[in-house]
Amino acid sequence: MDFFSIDYLKKGTAKQQEVYDLLTTHQILAHLHEFTPVVVGTFPLDIAIDTSDIDIACSFVDLAHFQQVVQDHFQAYTGFNEVILNQRNPLTYVANFEIANFPVEIFAQTIPVTAQYGYRHLCIEYEILQKQGNAFKEKVKACKQAAWKTEPAFATLLNLKGDPYESLLQYIP
Repeated sequence: MDFFSIDYLKKGTAKQQEVYDLLTTHQILAHLHEFTPVVVGTFPLDIAIDTSDIDIACSFVDLAHFQQVVQDHFQAYTGFNEVILNQRNPLTYVANFEIANFPVEIFAQTIPVTAQYGYRHLCIEYEILQKQGNAFKEKVKACKQAAWKTEPAFATLLNLKGDPYESLLQYIP
């Protein structure tokens, strides 16, 4: 699956199509194009619930430039806030806001998107869902409805031990 293009959302479920329309109408990925934006999280996997946010992973070199681009394009949206985690390695920037009743989170680091946990988890979870099928997907959704985070839900259903975020990276679907 090519997650670097959101065309799959246009052809997906009604909710995925709604996310596609929102992303394109508001030009969210277009505004972030120089930072390799990738939609990660639950919407690409079709395991989103009503409270799910649209997660967008990005990569930056110059924090001030990235922050300025985000502020220029998204600061006017409802609930805009941003956090810089500079004691974390790699340097991390997170912005949250809401568009048309959809919460959006932009998560950016100084490493390539393909090396970030969000993207790596997305690829592994996609493969798991392809192999495990619809019944497994419904179990993941049920866990999410019960307020579980995605990675702990997958790890529990797969009987993975230890930190679910780390053990999922070691899992070979």
